[in-house]
Amino acid sequence: MHISSAPIEVTKQEVQLDFGTRVSERSRSVQKKDQQGFTLVELITVMVIVGILAVAVLPRFFTVSDFEDRGSADQVKSLLRFAQKTAIAQHRNISVAISGGAASPNCTTTLASASPELTCQVKSMVTPAAGTYTFNALGQRTSATGAITLGGTTITIEAETGYVH
Repeated sequence: MHISSAPIEVTKQEVQLDFGTRVSERSRSVQKKDQQGFTLVELITVMVIVGILAVAVLPRFFTVSDFEDRGSADQVKSLLRFAQKTAIAQHRNISVAISGGAASPNCTTTLASASPELTCQVKSMVTPAAGTYTFNALGQRTSATGAITLGGTTITIEAETGYVH
């Protein structure tokens, strides 16, 4: 029995061509489906992530008083540093009066002729209630109290150096 190898090779080539054609048709149809948009799972995942971020971040924007308290503390801290540097520059005592509960914040940087030379009224609650803080010609704190709390921020004035932080 003698089998010719020619018909077998032809069959192999036809199968390969036929298989190759089907694969290419199949890949074209898959590409069309991929280009239609996002899947439902992807959309729901994005919506869940956005929802979690909204729950975590949005409440922080609704409490403006926290930002006002921090701004008031920064303003008082700057005014105290200004008073210390002015006392050193002018070789005299400079006093700052700080009070809380004002309707609108107002801190003056213009030196008055009478004591206290600088005043600051803030919306935040000030602890101790209202006080005058004095710096001498060396920039040292001469007032008894060295800590001021505005809202949740504590400002400390060092006795020896007058450093405000």
